[in-house]
Amino acid sequence: MATLKAKPVSASQVETTELVIPNDTNRLGNLLGGRLMHWIDITAAIVASRHTHRVCVTASVDELHFHHPVKQGEVVMLQASVNRVFRTSLEVGVRVTKENLLTGERQHTNSAYLMFVAIDENGKPVPVNPLKPVTGAEKRRYREAGNRRKLRLMHRQRG
Repeated sequence: MATLKAKPVSASQVETTELVIPNDTNRLGNLLGGRLMHWIDITAAIVASRHTHRVCVTASVDELHFHHPVKQGEVVMLQASVNRVFRTSLEVGVRVTKENLLTGERQHTNSAYLMFVAIDENGKPVPVNPLKPVTGAEKRRYREAGNRRKLRLMHRQRG
């Protein structure tokens, strides 16, 4: 089997922008949590597939906290990148920011960490290209992803 070439974080980064319309909101005019989770999952899956050039399936999502409501008419920006690669899996981080188009005010609303597994045509996990973090922030996210993985594995063992 050929050696997989390391890829920089920048090779697979994605930024998605969504306008919150009435169909996306609850009775209070706030963005539905499930809709935001859907957007996060889709954005992260694109990043994972860009990095691996494979179909990637969501294996887990870490805790998701809603810090600020997002109102109808506001824009949601999702910035996502690979934080770390393991043998057949990878962690993708997504930062969610809202923007009020009338005032220009922006506010961080959520962050999420998702684990994906790259699969082949038969649905079996396959090795993933290593990640080459370059910037200080990328190296920090790489280290932090290793710590989160240790916690995930501890939780899995506890059952």
